[in-house]
Amino acid sequence: MKNNITSIAIGGFDGMHRAHQGLFKNLDENGAIVVIETGYANLSPKEYREDYTSLPIFYYPLEEIKHLHADEFIALLMKQYPKLKKIVVGYDFHFGTKAKYSTDDLKRLFSGDVTVVDEITYKDIAIHSRIIREFLKNGDIKLANELLNKPYKIQGNKIQGQGLGKKEFVPTINLDVSEFLLPKEAIYSTKTIIDGKSYESVSFIGHRVTTDGNFAVETHLLNTDISSINSKVSIEFYERIRDNKKFESFKDLKIQILDDIQKAKLYFKK
Repeated sequence: MKNNITSIAIGGFDGMHRAHQGLFKNLDENGAIVVIETGYANLSPKEYREDYTSLPIFYYPLEEIKHLHADEFIALLMKQYPKLKKIVVGYDFHFGTKAKYSTDDLKRLFSGDVTVVDEITYKDIAIHSRIIREFLKNGDIKLANELLNKPYKIQGNKIQGQGLGKKEFVPTINLDVSEFLLPKEAIYSTKTIIDGKSYESVSFIGHRVTTDGNFAVETHLLNTDISSINSKVSIEFYERIRDNKKFESFKDLKIQILDDIQKAKLYFKK
C-alpha cells in the first residue's frame, strides 16, 4: 500500500480532532496519515485513531526515529513512500534529533510540495490536544467535544463491580479503562456502545465516596439492561450532569441517582 501513497500528513494526531481533520483535507486521493507515536497519546491512543478516518494510517514509534537527522528522515520517507509528492504538517511541526528541525528544513530538503497548515481555532480557542485535555479534566465536556468535533469516547473491559448497584440502586456496567484520559470525577449523560450498538446511558467516573471509596467507571443503560457482555465497551460523553459528592445514606444516594437518570433522559429527549 505504501507504494501507492502520493501525499502524507505527519504528526502525533492524538484526539484526531477538528484541527487534525483540517490537515487531512490537504491530502490527495492517495493520501495517508503518518503518526509519530510518542507513547503519551490518551485521547485516541494507539489504533483507536482509525475510528475517525477512512485514510490509511502508518505508525512510527518516536524512539525509533528521533535520532535521525533531517536528511535521513526525508530519505526514510522517500524509501517507504516512493511516489511521495506532498507532505502536510502543522505550523509547529518539528522532527529529528532533539526535535531541532522545523518546517523550513522540511521545505529545504523535500523536493515535492510541503503544505504547512496555520494554527486552527474554534470560537477563538486554539485547537490543540493539550487544550482539549484540560477541558476534559475540568469536566467541560461540551467544549471539549466542540474542539474534537465529535463526542469524547473511552473504551474498556467489563469488570466485576462491588455488587451494590443492582441490589441497592440501579444496575451498572463497571469498566476497567487504562489507556484513555478520564474526564473529571462526575456524572455524565452518555451513550454506551456494546457490540456496535449504541445505548443512551448515564455514567459515573470517580471515587465511590458514599460506599467503598474505591475509584470506578460505571455506566447505566437508560432503557435496557445487558448482563452478558463479551466485548470491549465504549462510552461517549455528551454533558456533565453534576460533580461527584458524598451522601449521608444509601437512600439519599439512590434518590440522587434516579434524578441523574431523569436528567440524562431529558437531555437525550431534547
